[in-house]
Amino acid sequence: QVQLVESGGGLVQPGGSLRLSCAASGNIFSIDTMRWYRQAPGNQRELVAAISHGGNPDYVDFVKGRFTISRDNAKNTVYLQMNNLKPEDTAIYYCNADISKRLKGWSYGPFQDYWGKGTLVTVSS
Repeated sequence: QVQLVESGGGLVQPGGSLRLSCAASGNIFSIDTMRWYRQAPGNQRELVAAISHGGNPDYVDFVKGRFTISRDNAKNTVYLQMNNLKPEDTAIYYCNADISKRLKGWSYGPFQDYWGKGTLVTVSS
């Protein structure tokens, strides 16, 4: 089985910072793109940032200059450094990754989509 587990959420004041982590574990052969999504109450889930296996980041406009995505391939972990947080950043943040599972012997499966259960970020004074 493959699991994604997020951590690092919490309550922070406007203008503050948080660092989210997401660790992938299980029978992993390779991880391609890793992403952070978020979902605020009453809203649809939206993409926040993505990072390729090679470390190339991509951001949606509303977090550019404030959030930084990074990854440690040796640890199968992706991070999201969030600075200058605003109340509208309040949401559950989800980790998503394209993962190929290790199979029997030297074989491996196709890349599939995996999700974590999310971590709550609340920005409020």
